[in-house]
Amino acid sequence: MKKITSLFLLLIFVYSCGVKQTQSMLSDGDYDGAIYRAAEALRTNKTSKGKQDYIYLMEEAFAKAKERDLRTVEMLSKDANPANLEKIYNTYLQLNARQEKIRPLLPLRLIKEGRNAIFPFDDYSDEIVNSKNALSKYLYDNSKLLLKTNDKMSYRRAYDDFAYLESINPGYKDVKQLMDEAQFKGTDFVNVYTKNETNMVIPARLQSDLLDFSTFGLNDKWTVYHSNKQKGINYDYGLIVNFRQINISPEQVKEKEFIKEKQIKDGTKTLLDANGNVVKDSLGNPIKVDNFKTIRANVYEFRQFKACNVTAKVDYIDFRTNQLIDTFPLTSEFVFEYIYANYNGDRNACDTDYLPYFDRRAVPFPSNEQMVYDSGEDLKAKLKAIITRNKFRR
Repeated sequence: MKKITSLFLLLIFVYSCGVKQTQSMLSDGDYDGAIYRAAEALRTNKTSKGKQDYIYLMEEAFAKAKERDLRTVEMLSKDANPANLEKIYNTYLQLNARQEKIRPLLPLRLIKEGRNAIFPFDDYSDEIVNSKNALSKYLYDNSKLLLKTNDKMSYRRAYDDFAYLESINPGYKDVKQLMDEAQFKGTDFVNVYTKNETNMVIPARLQSDLLDFSTFGLNDKWTVYHSNKQKGINYDYGLIVNFRQINISPEQVKEKEFIKEKQIKDGTKTLLDANGNVVKDSLGNPIKVDNFKTIRANVYEFRQFKACNVTAKVDYIDFRTNQLIDTFPLTSEFVFEYIYANYNGDRNACDTDYLPYFDRRAVPFPSNEQMVYDSGEDLKAKLKAIITRNKFRR
């Protein structure tokens, strides 16, 4: 019985909170929020007495929301500013959507008053179509004017407006074609290339990899990178990877000698006490223990080493003014290191992960060109990070 009472009180509390929140929305002018909460509450058991407050609240919120929206449309229409057309269109959509939110719940009976709640619906189809057509014409005409300017940002606004027009009125005139035009005109095209100020030959493979921007994933809606100039495109910016210095260390072989020792199990032996007597168990049998011996190895380690350090800078150039926009340092180091070893003694004295070195022999050092090329992955990652953090337009 106590559990039933507790559950009943909890339901009353939840209902009370829901009604109060809906009342608060109504008082704050959030009419559609109040309608949404009431509609959710009335989705089940709408005829129960406990749902009456929600019906009253929904009836009041609907009347106030409709009156507010129609007043807004009237005011915007009198202003006759074409910039208001989108607001007028969206307001008619809102008026219609509100009705469709409530329609499935009807009728809603007000028990005390013996009547159904009043929701005076109207047909807004003509207003929606007319306002959409007026908005479509305005967007189309205004965006075409933007395409006649000589400003990238205007082209991008034209694209966004054409895209919106296509979403509300698909297939309107030649909008898709004009969107392509706006996209092309609004795009910043960047020519990417390398310069070599070092006294070394930069491997062609490295330059090709660095300029393969298809693997960078950096092209976005308004920025496209080309390593090879294309006909018919006026490039806005240049991105130059300028190699300044390449330092390659001499080939080195460093030798090291050290001793490794380890104790290993070597059978068993009889346990003796401090006086050299045999220790026995409770049954009189001699106690056996593990016997350990020390193994040793003299290890001769050889470490092949060669390092390559590449220093470059990334220049951002504005081709329209032929001015340097910014410069960013770019450095990378690649290290070739190879270890092999031999020994005298027992190799098992060494740690297990060291044993493979004994099966190795000296290998040829990579060429200088290969060292420079092998620095490419690190250079490419750092170049991508620079471009990602530093856009041409901010």
